Amino acid sequence: MLDQKQRTAVLALHDKKHGVRAIARALGISRGAVRDVIASGREEVPSLVREQSAEPWRDQILEQYALCKGNLVRVHEEIGKLGATLSYQALTAFCRRHGIGAEPKPPAGRYHFEPGEEMQHDTSPHRATIGGVLCKVQTASLVLCHSRMIFIQLYPTFTRFDCKVFLTDAIAYFGGAASRCMIDNTHVVVLKGTGADMVPVPEMAAFGERYGFVFEAHEKGDANRSARVEAPFDWVDNNFLAGRKFNDWLHANQEAITWCDRQNATFSPKLHASRRDLFATELLALVPLPIWAPEVYLLHHRIVDAEGYVNVCRNRYSAPWRLIGRAMEVRETKHHIEIFDGPRLVAAHQRQIGAHDVWITLPEHRPPRGQGRPKDAAPAEEQQLLKAEPSLAGYVTALRRHAHGRGTLALRRLQRLMREYPRAPFLATVRRAEQYGLFDLDRLERMVLQQIARDYFVLPIERLDKDDDDDE
Repeated sequence: MLDQKQRTAVLALHDKKHGVRAIARALGISRGAVRDVIASGREEVPSLVREQSAEPWRDQILEQYALCKGNLVRVHEEIGKLGATLSYQALTAFCRRHGIGAEPKPPAGRYHFEPGEEMQHDTSPHRATIGGVLCKVQTASLVLCHSRMIFIQLYPTFTRFDCKVFLTDAIAYFGGAASRCMIDNTHVVVLKGTGADMVPVPEMAAFGERYGFVFEAHEKGDANRSARVEAPFDWVDNNFLAGRKFNDWLHANQEAITWCDRQNATFSPKLHASRRDLFATELLALVPLPIWAPEVYLLHHRIVDAEGYVNVCRNRYSAPWRLIGRAMEVRETKHHIEIFDGPRLVAAHQRQIGAHDVWITLPEHRPPRGQGRPKDAAPAEEQQLLKAEPSLAGYVTALRRHAHGRGTLALRRLQRLMREYPRAPFLATVRRAEQYGLFDLDRLERMVLQQIARDYFVLPIERLDKDDDDDE
């Protein structure tokens, strides 16, 4: 069949009074084709009208297409039962030509981004071998739209905490942030709405404000709007993850950064430069990093259990044993689990990522073992008494010999008497009791009361006269 250019040439030569033979020889076509074109007098190529074997079954195809929920395999089976002898390929071709279940794809948009105008963030599930186990991973990616600079990390899950950790690392890797971060309609960032009506979670909006950018979401189904970050996921899966094995999550993310460094520095035929070269221009337009930003952490409130541990994400981390039963503030950061007693940091552990039921114990958090108190060691109460009043040494030693056991209860009783009564009468009474070998503390207390009765418990004369008048 002649194309439109050839038909135009035939008609043009015919108008110039060239013969059929000359036109056929000049264009290298048959004389019959030349005659047909001259007879039609039209430059447009005529449409071929061919009989379609599926045309008689059009109504049945439409009916079965609705009943079979658009499954053409089932449609082919059902119309075969009705007597149709169509091949599956003929059925699908017929459906394509007549728009049955096949809508023409709209053209993809082309987006141009100025340096520092936009960055795109998204995640995608992949599978990777970590610690000898093939497991599901969430690959998070951030791409600068102008230079196509890419940064990726792997996570066992991807929560709002992980999102803030990732964006912090990515922005630090780039040395700044674009003014807009385009996302899909993920619940990690979105509070409500979709597309242009999306409202971010206040926590994430505040995080973006800290680094000088705002979150925006593309409309549902408009994946091309975030193509800068969507397209490289296949590259990550078939290049970075292909054939690689990682010792742990930390090793995997270190290798991911190394891979990003190499790929960003590699010349791209599509870009006619390397991403790193284009980034040199974009870096000047990025929002600079703040002079200081607090470390991202997830806050937990835990009580130190009877064994001296706090539970975070099914892993147990030790706390100082003296804090058993106390309420602690636990901060989960990117690499550590930090335990705070009020404003004071009392313990810090390496965070276990992707692991469960692991017990982490620091030796200094356990009480000393095998070092019992010497039997002849002085009780703490005795040391406190002698520190407050050294002159009691003789009486305290004798009191311990006469008391039951180590004399702890008796020493505590003596401490209470010294705190509650005036020091001078108390010491005078103790000296008399030591002189006569008196170690009954009830009697000792009565003697102290007798000493101070006239000085501390005498009512004023005016009060006595008033009481007598009341009695009369």
